[in-house]
Amino acid sequence: MFNIIDGKKISADMRKSIKAEAEGYRRKYRREVGLAVVMVGENPASAIYVRNKIKACEEVGIKSFAFYLPATVSQADLEQLVAGLAADENVDGILVQLPLPQHISGSKVLSLIPTAKDVDGFSAENMGNLAMGEKCLVACTPNGIMQMLKALGIAVKGKRAVVVGRSNVVGKPMALLLLNADATVTVCHSKTENLKDECLKADILVAAVGKPKFITADMVKESAVVIDVGMNRDEEGKLCGDVDFENVKEKCSYITPVPGGVGPMTITMLMYNTLQAALFRR
Repeated sequence: MFNIIDGKKISADMRKSIKAEAEGYRRKYRREVGLAVVMVGENPASAIYVRNKIKACEEVGIKSFAFYLPATVSQADLEQLVAGLAADENVDGILVQLPLPQHISGSKVLSLIPTAKDVDGFSAENMGNLAMGEKCLVACTPNGIMQMLKALGIAVKGKRAVVVGRSNVVGKPMALLLLNADATVTVCHSKTENLKDECLKADILVAAVGKPKFITADMVKESAVVIDVGMNRDEEGKLCGDVDFENVKEKCSYITPVPGGVGPMTITMLMYNTLQAALFRR
């Protein structure tokens, strides 16, 4: 019998806790935790993400600073804004919404975000600290997955975990988090030979490849925990993940749906990271 992991509920429970901690921070230090979000251009998907992040800030009691810049903004002006936010004591976290216009060097802009305010957890220093098992800000989606496993009491220690995908955003930090939690970890990717055989070894299988229904039932071990990070559209235009949910679910002990699984955790973990960034500075 499979169990569907309810990311919405776990996320809602975490937000209650974050709200209480943010209020405690405000009372103790007499200022609100602050998150700055910078959006360049009018990408519709980015606009939705930014709107949801600002809404989440309101829900948990974090002050949001939103900056909407035209797609024609110059490199120098964008860098000046980010550098100013880096120096602003009222801003605990900085998020520059991607993608940026082609004439903007994203790497130069992101390099201006101090490690202590890198609430996306993407900086080389935060990734390095994660690899070393040191305290750091961790990429939101993989950290959200770890929080889901923890909330459900799913054991990681000693388990064989397979991560399909090696992006800097999900795959690599996910593998490091699982390794730090004492799992035996395999990372698979487009050059992996015998991918099916590798996946069949997994007690915990994390799919983060960006291909609709890529993970099929014959790739999943009986009673595995399956975490689907994908957000795709199927041939009918419906939202779906990287896992063929309907055919895979019967083999699982736990599985995340799309939508409603990993997705709700990502913005919640951004709120969590912003609070942690404020606390780290004290």
